[in-house]
Amino acid sequence: MSEPQKSGDAQSFHGLGIAPKLLDILARHNYVTPTPIQHQSIPVSIEGKDMIGVAQTGTGKTLAFGVPMLQRLAIHKGRGLILLPTRELAIQVEETLVKIGKDMGIRTTLLIGGASMRPQIESLRRNPHVIVATPGRLIDHLERKTADLSDVRILVLDEADRMLDMGFLPQINRILRTVPKERQTMLFSATMPEAIVSIAANHMKMPVRVEIAKQGTTASTVTQELFVVRKDQKLRLLDKLLDENKGSVLVFSRTKFGAKKIARAVRGMGHTADEIHSNRSLNQRKAALEGFKTGKHRVLVATDIAARGIDVTGIELVLNYDVPENPDDYVHRIGRTGRAGRLGKAITFAQPEQGDEVRQIERLTRKMLPISKLPELPPDRPQHFERESPDLGDRSAFYKNRAARPQGGRGGYQGSRPAHSGGYQGQNRGHGSSAPSHGTSSHQGSGHGQSSQSRPSGGSNRPSGGFGGGGKGKRRKMPPKKFYFAM
Repeated sequence: MSEPQKSGDAQSFHGLGIAPKLLDILARHNYVTPTPIQHQSIPVSIEGKDMIGVAQTGTGKTLAFGVPMLQRLAIHKGRGLILLPTRELAIQVEETLVKIGKDMGIRTTLLIGGASMRPQIESLRRNPHVIVATPGRLIDHLERKTADLSDVRILVLDEADRMLDMGFLPQINRILRTVPKERQTMLFSATMPEAIVSIAANHMKMPVRVEIAKQGTTASTVTQELFVVRKDQKLRLLDKLLDENKGSVLVFSRTKFGAKKIARAVRGMGHTADEIHSNRSLNQRKAALEGFKTGKHRVLVATDIAARGIDVTGIELVLNYDVPENPDDYVHRIGRTGRAGRLGKAITFAQPEQGDEVRQIERLTRKMLPISKLPELPPDRPQHFERESPDLGDRSAFYKNRAARPQGGRGGYQGSRPAHSGGYQGQNRGHGSSAPSHGTSSHQGSGHGQSSQSRPSGGSNRPSGGFGGGGKGKRRKMPPKKFYFAM
């Protein structure tokens, strides 16, 4: 790979090879000063060279590939294709291209999952100059033969590392085999795993590498902080920090269930909050993101899969409620604050046994995360259930019926079904004969449809050596938890 030559005034888009008409459009939309990735990549891309851009999240990569693409498509025939990992990110990229390209007569179309296929098919029939798509939905159109990529002359893979993390490598390889070999390819990523290096080697022609910061570099404008906290203390610590930090807050959860639970708890604390994750519909995700942008929701709770589409300026605090599974995700998470040179803050909750995960983050970022002393926590708040409970009617009758249910501990079911393990043998319903015993003892049933013998309570006749009680088998010992942090 070759390194690009720096050119032009770093304080202006002039001198980067951009056409005068496009410069006027950028100025009208208040794009005056290029970011480092824009300043270095635009001249290379305008010349039609393949390029790999390595830069942190929030450094202005959309214009870095958008400006050269629009200018080249206005001069040369052909089509541009931009692949992105998430719906939200695709929507925001397409909005930026529409804003800049409409005065140049550039038509775009958006192909994302969660939206109706029919409008997308109609838009493709109008022969757009640029297709902005997520890999899965583009494959759907290719299989239906509603999308034609034979005239793609410029291909952009944005947030390539996230697309690979989400398992899109097979779809990306298929798309790369479908588009013409004679094309310009631009690849942008915050990290450079081996799979991306392989894509560059196999599908790009002598790409110029533009690296604004080393892999894993975090923005110098973001203050990072770590709290070591038990799992049962996290919500109370979150309550305390939300009171201390008054601006907009982006909270990250590892799971969809966790995101929903956290958002509900935050609303119970008296803050406006919404959630964004893959279980929510496209309209719900768009509404949550728009509400966060406009200030309707002070807190947005998100998972890593949905986070790449969160391009919101002015986020004052990113809070990692859960340590990310992948250290690279930490870089992407905290890149949501401190954007465009603004100051930001990132706080991470780590449980005492999560020292290994924290050390992996520190090795990637080449920074030690300063550990802050746990403050005095507020008392637990009462749980707030947002869904109305079913009407139980007369509570005395409810508890009376509950008491009448079959009792027993593990394996304490009182009935006539044959057991799947252990030595219980009851009446085989509807046949009047006994089922074969699976265990070591035998109990004969006596009546059709009646409960003759109950399964032994506590699993006393289960084969030894399993997880059940009784028998002569030894219980499997769980390894003790390792605590890397002093509480």
